Amino acid sequence: MQLRFVGIDPDTGTSNSPTVWVREVAEELVFQGWKADTELARECAAFHVPGHAVGIPSDETVIRMPFRMIPILREACNAAERAAQLRRADEGGDAHGCAPGDA
Repeated sequence: MQLRFVGIDPDTGTSNSPTVWVREVAEELVFQGWKADTELARECAAFHVPGHAVGIPSDETVIRMPFRMIPILREACNAAERAAQLRRADEGGDAHGCAPGDA
């Protein structure tokens, strides 16, 4: 797994280190953040999204990231989009993933 470090909570000190990486090959953003407390996890699990089961799947979790990390999250999103566009271009598609001749 190749992670590209994007940023860490600017107020981290020597502990409590919410961090963001980009995993370009897997096309994923990777987050290290604070675990949700029981009340927040329960609230998220009860939230209904049409077409989806209620609850949090066993292979997923809820994390919290501080607002002060918004610029870092934005940077990670931009880096991920650039990597995806480059990959699609290398594969013969356009910036939206469409191959030549696709509608």
